[in-house]
Amino acid sequence: MREKIIVERAKWIRQMFAGLRSLPLNNYDLFSSDPRNFASAESYLRRGLEALLDLGRHVLAKGFGEAVTEYKQISLELVKFDILSTENSEKLRLLAGYRNRLVHFYHEISDHELYEICSKELGDIEQVLEEILTWIKNHPDMIDKIL
Repeated sequence: MREKIIVERAKWIRQMFAGLRSLPLNNYDLFSSDPRNFASAESYLRRGLEALLDLGRHVLAKGFGEAVTEYKQISLELVKFDILSTENSEKLRLLAGYRNRLVHFYHEISDHELYEICSKELGDIEQVLEEILTWIKNHPDMIDKIL
């Protein structure tokens, strides 16, 4: 696994989540009073999820030689190699499905649904990231530090 890619993905994910946290997520009426909040939330969430899934795919490809093309499959492979707990693997699988909905079925996602996910599920998403990063930190022998 390349250290540079891990650091860049983790930084990007945290930037996207910080962007989400900068939105008025504690009050739906305030959040919905500016339609730009929905566009921002969708973009931050989608890009953060894509980076999280790409991080998982990188760990699998470079750490275990596993080529995974389907986003939902990433979560199953991460639990297979004990990188994620079963609980967080299931969260990541659901998040992968939500990412696919954001991209392919965006017109079916209500503003209220997007608000609910951003305001109530962000901690779960961060928990998945932290579990992956903890696993990486606990396996320094698998990290390629070459730039």
